[in-house]
Amino acid sequence: MATQTAANAKPRAPLSRERVLRAALALADEGGIEGLTMRRLGERLQVEAMSLYNHIAGKDDILDGIVDLVFSEIALPSDSADWKTAMRRRAVSARDVLLRHPWATSLMQSRTKPGPATLRHHDSVIGSLRKAGFSIDMAAHAFSVMDGYIYGFSLQQVNLPSHTSAESAELAENILRELPAREYPFLAEMIVEHALKPDYDYGEEFEFGLDLILDGLEGLRGAA
Repeated sequence: MATQTAANAKPRAPLSRERVLRAALALADEGGIEGLTMRRLGERLQVEAMSLYNHIAGKDDILDGIVDLVFSEIALPSDSADWKTAMRRRAVSARDVLLRHPWATSLMQSRTKPGPATLRHHDSVIGSLRKAGFSIDMAAHAFSVMDGYIYGFSLQQVNLPSHTSAESAELAENILRELPAREYPFLAEMIVEHALKPDYDYGEEFEFGLDLILDGLEGLRGAA
């Protein structure tokens, strides 16, 4: 019986760098970078931790690899769209990806060995801006301000104490109950007239701010 069970068992896929990094990405999504250890990674892949070193050099190599996987999920600017549409789609895609991988926000710009997807992403964004008429300096400024906004907003959003409309409404109501409205009249007004509206979603503020940035950059396009 044991022999028959072993014969019918599905063969395990051979270990590879891709499998190791995909498993590491899943662990980071589940428990953050702190939960990503060689021991846990080996357990996830059902191998001894030492076997991993045949495919990765160590923890830093894993971090470089999974950051590159995250960059590969971000939509690249399209040459078929005007620059503002292309940058807007890229920014929205980047924010969505960072929300799927909340641990990544603090690591995306910190790696010293960027992978091919990272380099391709950066080159594509810069290329889209240059083709649109931005000078080298203005392209650098535009890239910096857009990414500062994308990463900053994403970090703020993932750290909010509420993530659904119902949770946001409950939080707003709790704050309002404890809030001396006479001392903080404008905050109370914002909660009642804005945050307590049906289906309020803080995430929708992202595209409002993004459009302000893109409209501002339009005035700098072609500037020396």
